[in-house]
Amino acid sequence: MNDPHRKTREQAHSVQDLLRELFPGTHRELFGERDSGAPPTLGLYPVADGRLALVHGNQLAEFTPIEQKGRNALHCDLCHYTRSRSEALMYRVTIAARRTRYVTLCTPTEACQGRAGARGLEAFADRIFPIEPVGPDDH
Repeated sequence: MNDPHRKTREQAHSVQDLLRELFPGTHRELFGERDSGAPPTLGLYPVADGRLALVHGNQLAEFTPIEQKGRNALHCDLCHYTRSRSEALMYRVTIAARRTRYVTLCTPTEACQGRAGARGLEAFADRIFPIEPVGPDDH
């Protein structure tokens, strides 16, 4: 059985860390101005409906899976391994108002991130960020 209170590899960052990185204003209101000096959050995290979130510091990109077509193998853009269609998915990420980038990632992203290492994940994030505002409410 999975214990939701037990820390796993996927939960390497606390809620306070994520608040500080993604919502710095809220973090200051709740916890004050102190800074732990921790390195910025960097990683791919699963979210609802098979989507992934790439978090790098205070930046967030949402990867939406695309319906698979074809039978050819795919090359992972993060760990650079070649995978079958059952082991990798293509994702769409909007990086500007009319600009979309397509990436291929291994389906269990934890092992993929381990193979890529911190340097590979940082290089991958540099290709995606910065994301430009899309709508009038985005800042």
